Amino acid sequence: MKIYILFLTIIFLFTETFSASRDPVRGKNGMVVSADPIATKVGLEILKKGGNAVDAAVAVGFALAVTYPAAGNIGGGGFMNIRFADGKSYVVDYREKAPKSAKRDMYLDSLGNFNSDKSMFGYLASGVPGAVAGLLLGLEKYGTMKRDKILEQPIQIAEKGFPLNYRLASYINSEKEIFSKYNSSKKIFVKNNGSEFLENELFRQKDLAKTLKRISEKGRDGFYKGKTADLIIDEMKSGGGLITHSDLENYEAKIREPLVSKYREYEIISVPPPSSGGTALIQLLNIVENYNLKSLGHNSSKYIHRLTEAMRRAYADRAEFLGDPDFVKVPVNWLISKNYSNERRNTIDTLKATPSVMIKNGAPTNYESAQTTHYSVIDKWGNCVSVTTTLNGGFGSYVVVDGAGFLLNNEMDDFSAKPGEPNMFGLVGGFANAIEPEKRMLSSMTPTIVLKNGKPFMVVGTPGGATIITTVLQVILNVVEFGMNIQEAIDAPRIHHQWLPDKLFFEKNGLAVDVVENLRLMGHNVVERGGNSGLAEGILVDQKKGIIFGATDSRGYGTAEGY
Repeated sequence: MKIYILFLTIIFLFTETFSASRDPVRGKNGMVVSADPIATKVGLEILKKGGNAVDAAVAVGFALAVTYPAAGNIGGGGFMNIRFADGKSYVVDYREKAPKSAKRDMYLDSLGNFNSDKSMFGYLASGVPGAVAGLLLGLEKYGTMKRDKILEQPIQIAEKGFPLNYRLASYINSEKEIFSKYNSSKKIFVKNNGSEFLENELFRQKDLAKTLKRISEKGRDGFYKGKTADLIIDEMKSGGGLITHSDLENYEAKIREPLVSKYREYEIISVPPPSSGGTALIQLLNIVENYNLKSLGHNSSKYIHRLTEAMRRAYADRAEFLGDPDFVKVPVNWLISKNYSNERRNTIDTLKATPSVMIKNGAPTNYESAQTTHYSVIDKWGNCVSVTTTLNGGFGSYVVVDGAGFLLNNEMDDFSAKPGEPNMFGLVGGFANAIEPEKRMLSSMTPTIVLKNGKPFMVVGTPGGATIITTVLQVILNVVEFGMNIQEAIDAPRIHHQWLPDKLFFEKNGLAVDVVENLRLMGHNVVERGGNSGLAEGILVDQKKGIIFGATDSRGYGTAEGY
């Protein structure tokens, strides 16, 4: 629980208490929304040059690796959800993998106790990075532009530097003590004279520029083989890490079929396992679909009660059933079925809370054969891309690959190192997500595309660890149930419950006093927290007027830009 609170504190450094929403950004030919203004501009320039949404998304991904080091990455992984105007949809899964020498008990001591520091910090915390393989696979199969054109601006930004945003500078400064533990990280993120990074200070990353150049020239071989691979392995050897040349060479991103479901007149397209996001989101929407949510009132005690009870049940199922489908049988079709959601809804008492200890996972009749950042893109043809990518915790493992200039992830913490033991986000997992060699760890990433009448309506996603799924849920409901514009929907106060711990979190100043009191009278353990739920990035399309609306979360410092 202490680790979970630490994460919320970190998120708060990037956020501020919500206020009245500004108007969403408007465009007619395309829109890019990301957590960083520079990365957004990079993507928009690609669209203006005639690139499609995938081209722009890949460019944004590589730009974020330069300008958003806490989460933008080439040392981590993610999911790219693509829906083309012709109706075809694909998910590029570039989730990290456990190294071949990983063991189920690698984070347990001689007494079987879980050592969370080993899975969160340093060399043993890193899975095999998937971002470069995934971005390049997406570009090769679904993009239209050459690799060198896509990487041109990210390389220039790394070489010449970019002015630090105040919040990014503050975040780097706040982590000085941890960065100082690793010589390679200290070179980049800690100043020799002990002074702090300042707002608008030029931040140059020469080694990262060289790494990006190798990717530009040689593709995936410029990362998973040759000089960069040698640097990664040298770094692993220096600190006792597990990743080998073989792990890097054998890593492959995968093309998967998205999960598709209906919520009223809307079509929901989201990501399948090894992310739990799409499965849990659809299950949540199915559970609340038969409630008249609009009549209850936005963020009323009755509305929040129903959302919370749905969340308890979806997260209980997440803990039991979700994992890498290449290793375990995941009953996705059953979990996202309307019938099963009806069963779950029937167990909800609309007048009082059900304690989490009384909620177990469901039982399928037929068992069929989880710091992050998000960006959303739509182009002039109506192609949509929703991407969530991560290092896991802010700055990942805090280990920079010496000479290569990028941070490695700490995604191994997303496995269930010990079934029943919470990870850094407080999430509990079971044997389906246990550590196995070359297995992809469970994710909560939920990049989602929503259609109305078969046409693009919304592109949305968010970072936030355990809160990702519930944030995406609430943004969608804010639009389709309460008629909010995309900026209002993203800025609105959010709540979160994840089954265990049995706490209903709400953002500071996010709920009225009487609503909180009513929820407590209903039996909820309501907790106000200092941080906020993620940094959502969304696009809403008005097909009748031909206007694209973009919105970045006011809790962060990102931008939406259209043309």
